[in-house]
Amino acid sequence: MDYQNKRVAVIGFGVEGQDAASFFLKKKALVTCFDCKSTEELGDTVLKLQAEGAKFILGDDYLEQGLQGFDLIVRSPGVKPNLKELQEALEIGISVTSPTDLFFDLCRAKIIGVTGTKGKGTTSTLIHKILEADGKKSHLVGNIGSPALGRLDSIGKNDLVVYELSSFQLQDLTKSPHVAVVLFIAADHLDYHASREEYVEAKSQIVRHQKDGEFAVVNLDDETSVGFAKLTKGNVVGFSRTNQKASGRVEEGELVIRVNGRREVVGPTVRLKIVGQHNWDNILAASLAAKLVGAHLEAIRKGVFGFEGLEHRLEPCGEIAGIKFYNDSFSTTPETAIAAIRSFEGPIMLIAGGSDKGADFAQLGEEITAAKLKGLVLIGQMGPKIKKAALGAGFKGKIIEDVGGIFEATQKAFLNVLPEGVVLLSPACASFDMFKNYKERGRQFRV
Repeated sequence: MDYQNKRVAVIGFGVEGQDAASFFLKKKALVTCFDCKSTEELGDTVLKLQAEGAKFILGDDYLEQGLQGFDLIVRSPGVKPNLKELQEALEIGISVTSPTDLFFDLCRAKIIGVTGTKGKGTTSTLIHKILEADGKKSHLVGNIGSPALGRLDSIGKNDLVVYELSSFQLQDLTKSPHVAVVLFIAADHLDYHASREEYVEAKSQIVRHQKDGEFAVVNLDDETSVGFAKLTKGNVVGFSRTNQKASGRVEEGELVIRVNGRREVVGPTVRLKIVGQHNWDNILAASLAAKLVGAHLEAIRKGVFGFEGLEHRLEPCGEIAGIKFYNDSFSTTPETAIAAIRSFEGPIMLIAGGSDKGADFAQLGEEITAAKLKGLVLIGQMGPKIKKAALGAGFKGKIIEDVGGIFEATQKAFLNVLPEGVVLLSPACASFDMFKNYKERGRQFRV
């Protein structure tokens, strides 16, 4: 499309908003960026794009004048589609899109999309590594941290794109990927979404627009993921740890996939470098997705058994006096903390807590009690709620509160865990009460 001299509004100046602004400036569009933050808060990128011709309307009243007069409005992820000003623009005939929807419209290559509450980054990265091992030109983009629009010009028709998709990116998508991977889905981001139903509805866009001949790779052990299988016109391919009829499954400790009627053994779970049975789901999903776009078994094996995981996802951080440390700072929901706890058999001191996302900790309290954790070290705003859930489930282990920060929490956990035990940071909460983001929380733990 020719965007030269088109008047484009970019709403929200986060990572993807910045990428969209740069994309349209290169297309010689007339770009105006809107954000509620100030120039000082947004930093040098504002000055850089101003030098390239972008205009900015910033501050608390950034949408006070409305959005009339633009040819196209680009809504960044995290900006709600039902924003009054966006709805008013639609009513007068202005086109409203998002960086994700625009990428799907313009991308010439086949897209493998991956969503789920957690596991998206691991699965997307693993698919990408398998495809590269198979000699295919693969592009890893999306929620993993690499904006997609700026990559468009480097993507060829015969390439493959692996796109990690959050609910924010999916919620107004009008196309679906050629291969849609749906992992475990639990309630999340309820500080943004009005309800679990709205969150699930947003996620479902990954399959709703598929066509005949496309594929939905779904988790047969998750009720919501199975529900997505009913929404697609594509071919449904299931994976499961227990269902022996699934196309991807675990048979007597072996990872097995079956595509086009051919059974292939990827290899034994004991050879994996990443811990936790929940990662078997991610590996099966990645193996199936890669196979569906033509990857060979040897490339799948190379990718799977060479993969050491991502930062802040059950990341091993060393060992002191027989005590092992694991950084799972990316765990921001009770469900992911439960999966982390189930990844270990020995005594665990769990560091948990953080800022509120509207989660219910009752199930986590039951898991803490059932797993017979050695103890809890609680941090942040949600520490008292996790304590209440654990005590309500009958937890009898040690509970340590009122620690000064992540360093003191780690020290207390180390001093109270048994020999051969594990100090596990798996917060089950967001990080914004004490840290800039989950990455900063994880880095401080590693130190």
